[in-house]
Amino acid sequence: MPGRIRFGPAGKPVDLKGADYVRAIEYIALEEGLDALEYEAVRGVRISQKKAYEIRLAAERHGVVLSMHAPYYINLASTDEGTVRKSQERLMAAIEAASWMGAYAVVFHPGYYKGNPSREHALRRVVDALRPVAEWMRQRGIRGVWMSPETTGKRSQVGDVDEVIAICREVEYCRPTVDWAHLYARYQGQFVVKLDDVVRTVERIEKELGSWAVKPLHTHFSKIEYGEGGEREHHNLSEEGYGPDFHLVCEAYKQLGIEAVVISESPVLDKDAVVMKKICCEEHGYC
Repeated sequence: MPGRIRFGPAGKPVDLKGADYVRAIEYIALEEGLDALEYEAVRGVRISQKKAYEIRLAAERHGVVLSMHAPYYINLASTDEGTVRKSQERLMAAIEAASWMGAYAVVFHPGYYKGNPSREHALRRVVDALRPVAEWMRQRGIRGVWMSPETTGKRSQVGDVDEVIAICREVEYCRPTVDWAHLYARYQGQFVVKLDDVVRTVERIEKELGSWAVKPLHTHFSKIEYGEGGEREHHNLSEEGYGPDFHLVCEAYKQLGIEAVVISESPVLDKDAVVMKKICCEEHGYC
């Protein structure tokens, strides 16, 4: 999809909370003109293979690209071997479900610095913990699914841009997820405040990992509230007093000519995904 940006929500549309994901896919595609959706398995992977296939068929029928957010309860940097093992199991369960579903990226938070003697040591633990998962994927013959470490919003978490790039450089089957709101919160509103912040980040990813990492670049966006420790709460695009500005992201994508998937993590999910699509397509002429 050269030069194309896809938009969609992190989860089901806000007006369809009781519906299943098949109906959610139909709704965002036919009623809202969206073409991406991130399946939320953040509380645990609880989906049968049969249901996953139904979701896959619906997505293929309506031209919706799928991704999945793995459980929040993952800490691959933990000094406790049991925690790491359970984290690997949760990630593998998400990968397996994603392969059934046809979701191309499994987004996850790598872990926490706490308990490690340094940030570098925590990063090394994450890399070492992911390598057996990559080997498991190879042995299972899983193709078309990427582990996707996400830039994180709390300063206590592994997940700045350099760390995500390092993980993806050292571990097979990894591609980055860039959450612009998280980076804005992580750096106390001092980053993702000008066009060059976005451009340089994308260029660094492409330079370090290769052009495949931005074909497409998997991204999350919302406005966000932050405190001393980083991320506090996501906000709607219409709310004043919060950042970052989506116009910066869209204009950077346009200038770079990259492909991207933009997942809305705003409290109004799909409604702000529609707003973001309108901003890019109508105001910036890039969609």
